[in-house]
Amino acid sequence: MDHEVVGSIVLLAIVSLISVLQNAFFATKVEHESKNYNSKTFQRAGSSAFERVFTANQNCRDAYPTFLVVLWCAGLLCSQAAAAFAGLIYLFVRQKYFVGYLGERTQSTPGYIFGKRIISFLFLMSVAGILNYYLVLIFGSDFEVYIKTVTNTISPLLLIP
Repeated sequence: MDHEVVGSIVLLAIVSLISVLQNAFFATKVEHESKNYNSKTFQRAGSSAFERVFTANQNCRDAYPTFLVVLWCAGLLCSQAAAAFAGLIYLFVRQKYFVGYLGERTQSTPGYIFGKRIISFLFLMSVAGILNYYLVLIFGSDFEVYIKTVTNTISPLLLIP
């Protein structure tokens, strides 16, 4: 593979692989809690602790395809660095959501809301990249530099709760 092509996607690939490790961690937590409740095999029904771990894992798995799609679209169509930064923040927030869900469910609400904001940011980056593509195609005007500057400037604002 061309070194330039790899350079344009390497950060997205790193964030994707970290997210795979996080999913494996969540699955391990579910398996561990299941074995604590019923030492023989994995069972769906179990203690309230198991139900919380299972539900938190399921909620994270439900949002995972959406996260990957907007991460890669934003990174490829707009700015790899800003998308990767937002992706890392999303993984941190998802971890916070998972751990918060294991306690009281109200502890997971800030992580959920913050995660939605990051997904929205990645979605808007993707839309900006698509609009820029069509502006170049139809009018010959390329706003890629401006879009990258704006997204790279705005991405640190995701840290504000």
